[in-house]
Amino acid sequence: MLSRALIRAPLRAGNPAARQILLRRNYASQAGSTFTKEREAVKAHAAQSSELWRKLSLYVAIPALILSSINAYNLWNEHWEHESHLPPQEERPQYPYLNIRVKRFPWGDGDKTLFWNDNVNYKKADE
Repeated sequence: MLSRALIRAPLRAGNPAARQILLRRNYASQAGSTFTKEREAVKAHAAQSSELWRKLSLYVAIPALILSSINAYNLWNEHWEHESHLPPQEERPQYPYLNIRVKRFPWGDGDKTLFWNDNVNYKKADE
């Protein structure tokens, strides 16, 4: 306890020379160590990489999403324009491989698939 008080006495007194002796870093060099240099290099590389990906996201990914959305919208409209020229679904031939049912579905009336859409899917009534 007494030795600790003797060591800390110069710190309390405010003597800068004594403070320097006690606070000296004995096992660290003042010049930059290789570890510090590597850490700074990693930090600089991280900054460059994050800037690259930020630019790619803003100037490549977002315009690509916009262009692909426009293309999908145009294809959607072309599809329904083409669909409007076909005869009504009731007049189309009902091939034997369409709407094959081995057993009834456990939902609804048992004859329609889970994602059945009455505007697109059609099944003629059994004759």
